[in-house]
Amino acid sequence: MCPVGKFQALDGFFQDIDYIDSKTIDGAVDLRGFVSGMLSCFPWWLIVLYRFRAILARILGLVRHERPGLLSPLKPEALSFTAGEKASFFIVQKAKENSYWVAAAPEDKHLTACFGVAVEPLDSGLNRFYVFTTVKYRHWTGPVYFNLIRPFHHLVVWRMMRAGVAA
Repeated sequence: MCPVGKFQALDGFFQDIDYIDSKTIDGAVDLRGFVSGMLSCFPWWLIVLYRFRAILARILGLVRHERPGLLSPLKPEALSFTAGEKASFFIVQKAKENSYWVAAAPEDKHLTACFGVAVEPLDSGLNRFYVFTTVKYRHWTGPVYFNLIRPFHHLVVWRMMRAGVAA
């Protein structure tokens, strides 16, 4: 079942997974602005973390992702809501304007990871954003890799969420 139960259309993303986390934040932006702000967040320390990820990827034989510092900021109007299209280095899986947006990291041998956002309008005029990450291990390197990056994952997601509401 979806950890943000109001969004039953997302239930399929929470089946047969090994890890999930969900965080919330309120902001005065819409879904497009929030997601594009998150995907355009490239603080210097994130670029440093991706350099370490590149070393880890080489050791474990993982796919090398585009580094954040090399990606262009994503404008809200350019954010794709079409399944199969790219948004930054993610691939859109399912999206509905003003409701939810879910994407997956590029396919890799070690794990499958999805990142999603669902939005709920509040009476105050703000929006509540539910941000979730799901992980399914595909190889013994999956839990090794993810447990090494997990503490940084939380830090990165929180920073991206703050960038999303500041967009």
